[in-house]
Amino acid sequence: MRKILISIIFSFSLFFLNAEDLPKGYGGVELGMSFENVKKALKDNLDFGYRGERDVSLLPGENRALIETDTTTYAGFSFLDRCWFQFYDEKLYVITININREKMDHFSIFDTLCKKYGNPVSVSPEKSVWKNDSVTMSLERPLTLKYVDQKTFDSLQKKSLVNPSGVEMTRDIFLKGL
Repeated sequence: MRKILISIIFSFSLFFLNAEDLPKGYGGVELGMSFENVKKALKDNLDFGYRGERDVSLLPGENRALIETDTTTYAGFSFLDRCWFQFYDEKLYVITININREKMDHFSIFDTLCKKYGNPVSVSPEKSVWKNDSVTMSLERPLTLKYVDQKTFDSLQKKSLVNPSGVEMTRDIFLKGL
């Protein structure tokens, strides 16, 4: 009985250890990096196909910027396709990496992530999600890997809370009546 209990505790500790070890990014680009450091890391890693300032744009709202890369012209050898790097207050808070479906498949990535980080906390036909206190990593269909700085994302979501529109409220009333 004692061996079974120790085995169960060990299994749970491995599960939580994996959940805590989620990566903060890929290819030398990590959540929380400054805008300038991300540009440097993208230049250093040719897999992203970063071309420089022409890939940078400002997003609506305060203190928001976006870097978009495309490997089709500048890094045809890469397993990556298009990537987006979203910033708030000069810090990277969302990394979205589309993976080239001609070179890689969803199951291979899913299987690798499960082996490295344990089972996802949620699975649906659209996406699988791994999460800890600071990072949410998701593998979305058809083949997108996303890293989100959860604290910044939650903060921005709270700031942008908007009351539901009349259409949304009546839709909810209709659905509740079913």
